This record gives sequence, C-alpha cells and structure tokens, in this order.
Amino acid sequence: MVSYHAKFSAFGSFVPKKILTNFDLEKIVDTTDEWIRSRTGMSERHIASETEAASDFAHQAAINAIESSEVKYKDIDQIIVATFTGDHPFPSTACIIQKKLGLKNTPAFDVSAGCTGFIYALDIARQYVENGIAKNILVIGVEVLTKIINWKDRNTCVLFGDGAGATIVSRAEASDISRIIDSKIDADGSQGELLIQQAGGSRMPASHESVDANLHTVYMEGNRIYKNAIKSMFASSDELLRRNNLTVSDIDWVIPHQANLRIIEGLADKMHLPMNKVIVNIEKYGNTSSATIPIAIDEAIRNKKIRRGDIILLTSFGAGLTWGSILARY
Repeated sequence: MVSYHAKFSAFGSFVPKKILTNFDLEKIVDTTDEWIRSRTGMSERHIASETEAASDFAHQAAINAIESSEVKYKDIDQIIVATFTGDHPFPSTACIIQKKLGLKNTPAFDVSAGCTGFIYALDIARQYVENGIAKNILVIGVEVLTKIINWKDRNTCVLFGDGAGATIVSRAEASDISRIIDSKIDADGSQGELLIQQAGGSRMPASHESVDANLHTVYMEGNRIYKNAIKSMFASSDELLRRNNLTVSDIDWVIPHQANLRIIEGLADKMHLPMNKVIVNIEKYGNTSSATIPIAIDEAIRNKKIRRGDIILLTSFGAGLTWGSILARY
C-alpha cells in the first residue's frame, strides 16, 4: 500500500543550437541522406559545441520544467539525473545542477541505465513520493552522445544527438486527475556486451592504446539490439496494461524511446497500435538516449497533442541491457 500518489507536474526540454543534417554527414562518412532516413527515420540531430556539457542542457531543461509548473525552486526535495555522459565521472551531474539552480541540502544523484535511464529515474522518484519521503522531485534525462561516438563508423555516428528533458514528479492531491499509475523496470546483464563503451572505467582505464583503438566510443551490435528492443519494450508495456486491466485502446499516447523509426514501428505493430497514437520526433533529434522520452513528451505537450487527463505509456530500452515502461494519466 502506498501513502500517496505521484504525478507529473510539468515537463521541460532543451537542445543545443547546432544542427547536423544527413547531408552534413555525407561529407564526413560514406553515407547518404536516403540511406539514413530509410534505415532510421532521422533527418537531423542537435549536437553540442566543444564548450557545452551535459549540465548546461540539463540545467536549462530543469528551468523550463519548473517554470512550466506551479512548483517553486525552494520546493524541490530531490534531484535525479539519468545520464552516462555526465560532465565528469564524479561529482554527479545532479550535484552540478543543484549548484546551478541555487539549491542547498537537496539530495542529488545520477542514475546510469543507458537509454532506459529516464524510466529508471522516474521509477525511483515515484517510490520516494508515494512513500511520503519527498513531495517534489526533479527528474532529468540528459546525454551528450556526440562526444563519445566514433565519427569513422557510419553505422553508429549517424544515430545520435544531444539534449535534455526534465519533469517534476510531485505528490498528487486528492482532487488531481493526474497520477503515475504503475511502472515496470527490468534488465539482462548477460547481454551487456551488445551495447557498450569499453574503455574509460576501471576495467580498461584510458591509455594511448585505448584512445587509438576508439574504445572510448559507443560500440553496438545493431541487429541484435533491434530484436531485443521490440521484444523487451512490448513485454514491460503489456505487463503494465494487463495488471491494470487496460487495453491498447485505453491508451491515448505511447511515447517510446526514439532510437530508430523501424523499432518504433515494430513495437506499434506488435502492440496492434495505430501509429497515429505514437509520439515520434526522431526525424529532428535522432537518438538522445535517456533524453528522448522527456523531449518528446515536452514537445507533444507544447504542440497540444498530449493534454491533461490523457493516459500515456512511456517505454524504453537501452544498454545493460535494460528496459522498462511507465503508465500514467497526465
């Protein structure tokens, strides 16, 4: 039994100004606009400058979320940041954002769950709010993936972009229609080698050899990830619907991780879900990992697609391997 219900108070997002198009990528690697669009659904992505870091985008996304809500800065009880491309290995990016927001004595920590990071962070925040420990938690998904990709690998460098999305998970009042209904997270560590940054940790510290071999960049076995992504996101989403006595027809919007348009379409097909009920913005941002879902939700709210009272299903899949879903009435 829970003491309270949690809800989404508001969302906010921020992406860097610089845009890298498919035509720009044609000048960097052996690829074409048609090849990228037909295989991924992407046309452009926003990329960080040399001087921009994760906390810069996360800070602005946080401001946008707070300013869109009725929550005051002083009322933020906790900060959780989902990222694996933070400013530094330590301190946490959440602590850096705490300083930038001028907050003090606020617990702040990062969560590393790959592209599923935002879902994991929401699941954690939900527990704190439902148990009465916190009333307003700032949850951010942010990545600067373009600084850890191999620009010589045409199969991966075309996929990723940078940006941040944020939300405030708050205690719902009795009169609120909004609430987080249920959540489900999962992992299979036996397949972690399918999507990995091999160097830079204690297993393989930085060296001339590791840098020369591009081992500090993203390595991914795309075909195996594709099959796992659809199967896993469907499994967690289907479980949430079944245990809450809901069907696909009860869902107003599905907001999936924006990794690849083929994966999104494959998930919709497996769920027997029409694509007009799926939020897709991958063509403009590419894969921003843990930031894709909050960026997509924020944009859909601003475009008046998602409205208060809508039942939404968030679902993602990422390195670990990790996956999970969130069911909520916005």
